[in-house]
Amino acid sequence: MPEGPITFTELAAMPVTRLKGVGERSAQALAQVGVTSILDLLTYYPRRYVDRTREARIRDLQVGEEALVIVTVERTSSRRTRGRPPRTLVTCDVRDESGRLRVTFFNQAWRERQLTPGTTVALFGKLEVYAGRRQMTNPVVDLIGNRTGRIVPIYPQSDKAGLSTWAISDWVAEALRRSRPRGIADPVPEWVLDRFDLVTREEAFHGIHAPTSMAHMQAARTRLVLDELLRVQLALVQRKRLVERTARGIAHATEGPLLDAFVRRLPFEMTDDQRAAVVEIARDLAAPRPMHRLLQGDVGAGKTVVAVWTLLAAVQGGHQAAFMAPTEVLAEQHAQGIRELLDGVEVPDDGTSLFGARPLRVELLTNKVGAADRRRILADLASGEVDVVIGTHALIQEDVAFRSLGVAVIDEQHRFGVEQRAALRDKAGGGPVPDVLVMTATPIPRTAAMTVYGDLDVTVIRSRPAGRQPVVTTWARTPEDEAEVWAAVRREVEAGRQAYVVTPLIEESDKLEARSAEETHARLAAGELAGLRLGLLHGRMPPADKEATMHQFRAGRLDVLVATTVIEVGVDVPNATVMVILDADRFGIAQLHQLRGRVGRGSDRSWCYLVSSAEGDEAEARLEALVKTTDGFELAEIDLELRGEGTIMGERQKGRSDLKLASLRRDREWVERARAVAFAIVDGTDDLDVPAPPRGAEGGGLGAHPDLLAEVALFLDEEDQEFLLKG
Repeated sequence: MPEGPITFTELAAMPVTRLKGVGERSAQALAQVGVTSILDLLTYYPRRYVDRTREARIRDLQVGEEALVIVTVERTSSRRTRGRPPRTLVTCDVRDESGRLRVTFFNQAWRERQLTPGTTVALFGKLEVYAGRRQMTNPVVDLIGNRTGRIVPIYPQSDKAGLSTWAISDWVAEALRRSRPRGIADPVPEWVLDRFDLVTREEAFHGIHAPTSMAHMQAARTRLVLDELLRVQLALVQRKRLVERTARGIAHATEGPLLDAFVRRLPFEMTDDQRAAVVEIARDLAAPRPMHRLLQGDVGAGKTVVAVWTLLAAVQGGHQAAFMAPTEVLAEQHAQGIRELLDGVEVPDDGTSLFGARPLRVELLTNKVGAADRRRILADLASGEVDVVIGTHALIQEDVAFRSLGVAVIDEQHRFGVEQRAALRDKAGGGPVPDVLVMTATPIPRTAAMTVYGDLDVTVIRSRPAGRQPVVTTWARTPEDEAEVWAAVRREVEAGRQAYVVTPLIEESDKLEARSAEETHARLAAGELAGLRLGLLHGRMPPADKEATMHQFRAGRLDVLVATTVIEVGVDVPNATVMVILDADRFGIAQLHQLRGRVGRGSDRSWCYLVSSAEGDEAEARLEALVKTTDGFELAEIDLELRGEGTIMGERQKGRSDLKLASLRRDREWVERARAVAFAIVDGTDDLDVPAPPRGAEGGGLGAHPDLLAEVALFLDEEDQEFLLKG
């Protein structure tokens, strides 16, 4: 018999069949909901609770409102409907001490076997009236048995698996009772519990599964939320500190004539946010460890200027810089914009040239570059004659070598996998690891950034450069509204400006009632926008055709560009002042905001029209949010509220890796607290306010907490941690 409290590692090794009443059939049912071990069972939390002292009664239910009632089944029957195709209709009459209710289920024939007379169930649904009778249709059903406690936990369950909430509750109670002699290990340092007034882990398990009050449950939830978030943050912070301690970087000089000349020649004053970003990046660049920073900026916030300053910091010290974009269109556009920003900027004499200062050399490297030009650029990169190279994933191909890569900037980093980023860092060729700045124009809620991108330091640019006007956004719901949209496009074109029209699909689809780019282009050219110069751009066009179309639009030889979302990120045509998004309800908030960001890039007033007749709470909430605000960070928070955060592991969904209780929306403050605690533990301090200097490469203070270290490995294996770090 092992001594000491039971650890999560031990509980994870105990099958649920060790519990009384869990035979082969019950074990199979539990496995269907992801429960195979005692640890899985203890972390299989109730999805809601019924306060038996305050539960709703049938008599008090209001038509049109959702409610939860506890009832007893009186009778159940089923029949086939006459429609085509015929459906199974199960009808169930239920009652409580205040009245009766009819419940109907469509295409759920198994409900007749489940809801036998005398069964006590909790029903959650909307009360309606049909043929003069009060009823619920397809409510959520939980089998709870004759539970008498004040607070009844209701567990998520698969009805078809044959699980009842009372059986799960009994098994959990037995697991906790049999754990009591040894107790459940609590590896979170005591100073953390004291600092935040948290209950012990064992108390938390009792409080979450069998609370004596809702306050008792909330205290338990808070503790277990911290546990979940802390494990994720410890994995991220430990890896971050390890990289900082073991990777050899370049201590760049962040002041000098090249950087001064660049700032002095800018045709505008940098915003306060841009200057603050430069200060944070300069601090990283001057340190001997590699920078790993995320630069978040709303559309049109001026991230490119900060990125170019970062590139020049490398060149100033005699190193090279690389800028990687996700598409050829964006790489070519960045090359054009960066060359304009650097026009006339010279690299000062470093004492190796007879000719004094020399022009700064910028090259573009994509798969479209011809063979002869490619050989020349590759040779000059290897010899150090190219200062800044801008390109796509072509930059990480095997034959690309740098003499001394000092800084890598990666644009729209969510388009690149961890392997591509690592390949760019590896271009150092065994020398010092280059500093990496990753950028995104898709604002990320602060808590999500601290979790999904937790290994990165985060810099945010919120303010927009002077002269940029906010975009006026209108939701066009009716045919009359849409007619006004096309009239507005014509007015802007007549005034010498340009417009985008974006559609969700390239070709017509029988499955989706959405307008395709090709059909829309043809219709507008013959109808609402006849006589205007229309171009077409979508992802299936050959690269040369796409670039030719974009070049025509940038040059003003096209009035209207009909496109799919290939123009979502980065396309910059200041003369475009109208964005029309057709079937706007088919896009997410982030995508709509990115598309809107393609206009309002000059000094002229700009408009975005969301064309949609869709109805539905979520679609309407999305479109109303876009009309209400142009703040991408506010929209990101609204998006998180509407969609939920999903799983941190994305599509991997490996059960234990996901947050089960913690919510990046509801638990914002605990995300920040967990991150601060993780830094304190890894750095070997118990002071959250004064960060300790990083310790040795063995993992710092986390090595003094072996049970906590084991838990991180249990919930987040190496593959999971790599997945987290690819942010």
